[in-house]
Amino acid sequence: MDFTENYLKSVLLEFGRYKRYGDNTFAQLSDEELYWRPSEGDNSIAIIVNHLAGNMISRWTNFLTEDGEKAYRRRDREFDTPPKQRKKLLSLWDQGWTTLFDALSAIDDSNVNSQIRIRGEAHTIPEAINRQLAHYSSHVGQIVYLGKMIKGAYWKSLSIPKGQSETFNKKMFGKNS
Repeated sequence: MDFTENYLKSVLLEFGRYKRYGDNTFAQLSDEELYWRPSEGDNSIAIIVNHLAGNMISRWTNFLTEDGEKAYRRRDREFDTPPKQRKKLLSLWDQGWTTLFDALSAIDDSNVNSQIRIRGEAHTIPEAINRQLAHYSSHVGQIVYLGKMIKGAYWKSLSIPKGQSETFNKKMFGKNS
């Protein structure tokens, strides 16, 4: 397996992990909880989802031939007007991820060294991927954290629960950490 193939496989796994973290957070929350904000100036999960989807659709639609910041995108509105219904919100979330995954599947040895633009700034494809992986993981972390705040003691951990590392390691590796 060459570098491009290894790299793309790795980023697909990481993006997939963050999508699952979001999906598994949404599954624990009621419709109302998706729109809860710690205070007036803070973002709700719905607002973060709306922003992420807007970014993904803008960045990854025709990314090889068009700037990643599309003229039709209204970034500031993403923080004001998320879809009001859970179904529409999660459909937008899925649309963003589908746009990303479809774009990544179009990368191969023939175009991996192409220069693309985001807000007029030139990026190699790996630079653009790394930029977006960092961006998306930070926002998914916010989604998970808000979900955990909302659910409190009823939160179901998305990874190894606190205090369970030794049990996990024993199960996985047959030994203590």
